[in-house]
Amino acid sequence: MLTRPPMPPSPVSAPVLPRPRRPAGARPAAPPFWRSLLPALALLALVTRLPSFRLPLWNPDEGYLAVQARILADGGVLYDTVVDRKPPLLPWLYETAFALFGDQSLLPLQLCAAAAQLLTAALLASIARRRWGDAAGRTAGVLHLFVSIGLNPEDAQAATFEVFILPFTVAAVWCADRGRWCGAGVAVAAAFLTKQTGGAVLAPVLFLLWRHGPLRGPLFRTAFGFCLPVLYAALLTGPHRFLFWTVTGSGSYASFTGSELHVLFRGLANTLILSFACAGLIPPVLRVLHVARTGAADLWLWLLGAAGAVVLGFHFFGHYYLQLVPPIVLLATAALHVLPWRWRSRAFLTSALTCTVFLAWGLLAPRPELAHVRKVAQEVKTRTEPRDRVLVWGMHPEAYWLADRTPASRYLTAGLLTNYSGGRNGPQVGEKYAMAGAWPVFRAEMAARPPALIVDDSRGKPFAPERVPTLRRLLAGGYEELTTVDGAVLYVRSPSAAPEPPR
Repeated sequence: MLTRPPMPPSPVSAPVLPRPRRPAGARPAAPPFWRSLLPALALLALVTRLPSFRLPLWNPDEGYLAVQARILADGGVLYDTVVDRKPPLLPWLYETAFALFGDQSLLPLQLCAAAAQLLTAALLASIARRRWGDAAGRTAGVLHLFVSIGLNPEDAQAATFEVFILPFTVAAVWCADRGRWCGAGVAVAAAFLTKQTGGAVLAPVLFLLWRHGPLRGPLFRTAFGFCLPVLYAALLTGPHRFLFWTVTGSGSYASFTGSELHVLFRGLANTLILSFACAGLIPPVLRVLHVARTGAADLWLWLLGAAGAVVLGFHFFGHYYLQLVPPIVLLATAALHVLPWRWRSRAFLTSALTCTVFLAWGLLAPRPELAHVRKVAQEVKTRTEPRDRVLVWGMHPEAYWLADRTPASRYLTAGLLTNYSGGRNGPQVGEKYAMAGAWPVFRAEMAARPPALIVDDSRGKPFAPERVPTLRRLLAGGYEELTTVDGAVLYVRSPSAAPEPPR
């Protein structure tokens, strides 16, 4: 009789233990989203800004800031012994960097500019992730860095005002999106104290505040956060001087008269350049207008405010357009969130290709004006002693920095004295169009401390000495022509000139 073999004993199943609970108040481990995204964004930020390390500086704004920082480090006073139509935050940053790392190189500032773009990308990623999820966060961060160099390299790669505006403007929207109204006000103030047009981000902040609900408390906290840093900066620099040099003294600069076709052509050219850089972002934004609502009214308002900041002053310089990039990136991210995946792939590929074009432009393009200024600065350095004061009559203040010589005037370019600022070369250029009170101060400076050397770097532009009577008289009364360097004429004090007054 066959018997069934005994069945093997069934394995004893392990008891199911309850999942341990996280203690109340304990934070979860850092999500992989940031651990993977931040290193990638940091690497991309450095790669896209490689051209910025290629040259000692990229445009005259960097030279202006470098000269300001040296004067301030030597005991100068902002808006007094050195002046500009800009708020004080960036000159103070340059001064701090020079104090820590020396004033012979802008490398620390170029690294700060890369860090500013990285921070901007991370904040955009955080905003997009909060609204549309992890994939949108990665999209916004990467697309921003691709598009951030989508202008002429002298505009996109320079460590100047608009680059440092970006993290503050995005931080303002980031805070407002979370109901952190005091922080939003502080961020708007920081953007304004970097450059006046940074205050345009107040528009989306106020919209988010209105949409949030009760206005009284949030509005007070926003106003408090904004006013406190601005008032503090005004007290440090002198309220009257701060108001004049950041607001009331810029009327002639913000005028449309003079060279209208010239500036309009510049505006059209820079619009087309940025449109090419955004070739991967514009189609999804246009497409989504027909297929879905993204609930991005604040982003459209942000873009409108940034566009107003570009138009303000009617100069249309390329670096003005950088303020448009963050809202464009978030609008494109919102559109890609509701479109099929192939749209996102296409946007990434197109943006990467256009970024490569601008990266090659920055790495290969010649800089003839920088070569000219280097020649002039070398000649100035050879012809003068370190203690000598020099007047460079032109639009390249970096000549003082490259020559390591002290300016003879608080006005570092001919622009503030002739209204040539911004490349406007029409009929509104000359002594009578200067900033109010500038020429009496300039004449007093020349009488008290005549420069050892004067460089006429006008090279036929409307602010040439023959069109500026005060400068013409100064040259005729005590200077003789020494030499010419690449079109710039150098004048030295003649032996028959009156001796310099005692200090």
